[in-house]
Amino acid sequence: MRQAPRCRFVAALFLVAALGSSPSAQIGLTANWLPKLDPLLQRRASLLTGHSRVIVRAGDAASLTLVSGLITQAGGTVGRSLTIITSVSADVPNVSLPLLAANPLVARLSLDRVIAGAMERTAATVGATAAREQFGYDGSGIGVAIIDSGVTPWHDDLSDPAAGGSQRVDRFVDFVDGRQASYDDYGHGTHVAGIIAGNGFDSSGRRSGIAPGAHVVALKVLDGAGRGRISDVIAALDYVVSNKDALNIRVANLSVATGVYESYNSDPLTLAARSAVEAGIVVVAAAGNNGRRPDGRTRYGGITAPGNAPWVLTVGASSHMGTVDRADDTIAAFSSRGPTAIDRAAKPDLVAPGVGIESLSDPDSSFYAAKSPYLLSGTVATSYLPYLSLSGTSMAAPVVSGTVALMLQASPSLTPNQVKAILGRTAESSPRYDRLTQGAGFLDAKHAVELARNWSAPDLFVPWMTTGIVIGANDDDGGLVWGTNDDDGGVVWGTDDDGEGVVWGTSCSDPSCEPVVWKNP
Repeated sequence: MRQAPRCRFVAALFLVAALGSSPSAQIGLTANWLPKLDPLLQRRASLLTGHSRVIVRAGDAASLTLVSGLITQAGGTVGRSLTIITSVSADVPNVSLPLLAANPLVARLSLDRVIAGAMERTAATVGATAAREQFGYDGSGIGVAIIDSGVTPWHDDLSDPAAGGSQRVDRFVDFVDGRQASYDDYGHGTHVAGIIAGNGFDSSGRRSGIAPGAHVVALKVLDGAGRGRISDVIAALDYVVSNKDALNIRVANLSVATGVYESYNSDPLTLAARSAVEAGIVVVAAAGNNGRRPDGRTRYGGITAPGNAPWVLTVGASSHMGTVDRADDTIAAFSSRGPTAIDRAAKPDLVAPGVGIESLSDPDSSFYAAKSPYLLSGTVATSYLPYLSLSGTSMAAPVVSGTVALMLQASPSLTPNQVKAILGRTAESSPRYDRLTQGAGFLDAKHAVELARNWSAPDLFVPWMTTGIVIGANDDDGGLVWGTNDDDGGVVWGTDDDGEGVVWGTSCSDPSCEPVVWKNP
């Protein structure tokens, strides 16, 4: 007869007590172990059978080796080290979860959750084409890490056939299968790479990306079916931080997403993103595609992780409606809206085109077969159809990542906070949508690049900007000041003059939303 859940839970507690004298508990077990497990693992802690893939965070770096030993002694298998968050991935028997959580060397255990992958008119609509033509920026010198399913480096649009086929994929690291040569068996990452850095060679320039001079660092975390684990994403972010100077990585694009089950202050994925931001990397993430209920009604509260964190630049999807005129742009029905789960923060930060985005295909990928009706030809002779039209916030995020590359070329000293503030200041808000739907508004790449350019050369005249912007100044509470140079001294992140919650420039109209102040300089 099957045990009732309560009986299994009591049995698990008994095991903790029984193992109290074992070598794994020589330091002494703590009684308050349950809060150390995320909500998903709390449910599994009562099971006497089965295993869970987890991320175990140590109390400090010195304890990490000891924690690995505890995992082994508890019957688990140690996986990849995740030093960016002082953690290690592991496969652990469910019955051992209480034992590990009770050890004082362990700070937290989280389920290693499954992640999934969340241009002709696009660049013109957001003003990126105008920015490139007017100011001459194309992202040259800027490294963009694409944390996705890999990249096909031999695509004409990611090389320079006229210059002997030199490639712009600087580095490829496979966190899934450990292969050395760059590849993309899913096709998602190649599409994302083209939106950011494709040069449009196979379309005579018509389908070029936002920053065609940027260099790509391809970090594969999704397999051929588009699935992966957050531990692989964390490892990729660790790689970005470790190699940011050697490869000049300034932007990390995460068109991957997973559910939100705990606060961004404890989720290992959002904490890894925070470490990357603190290292000077602009982390751009898709908001998710949960904006519509099965019955077609609008859904709020569908933002995915890591886009739920305030330090991440979270991008929802708009539609350019097949024109370059901004006036007819709409919010894509599928685009996730705020507030975020658990923390109730206002998201997304802004929206960018994510409907019918034409970018690169990979003939050896599962996308090429599964989405054959959406394949497109180019203007030069190729052995396959080199382009593919896709929709999703996965497509909107790289539009913003490419824009950030242009901004950083214009002003290399910009911090992630300043980049986010400039994008929020220049976004075009629409009266048709609330802040939890559009964030600060629709991406305006031209004005964002123009304001970034002014940052490095303050004497440059910016005719459209009638008021200034203060970023980085601290108020008495240590919060960053963002807003116009008016008589009131600007707007402080987390509050405005009326007491309404403001999160990174977007107002949260839901009374349950709490103001958030991200204080990293």
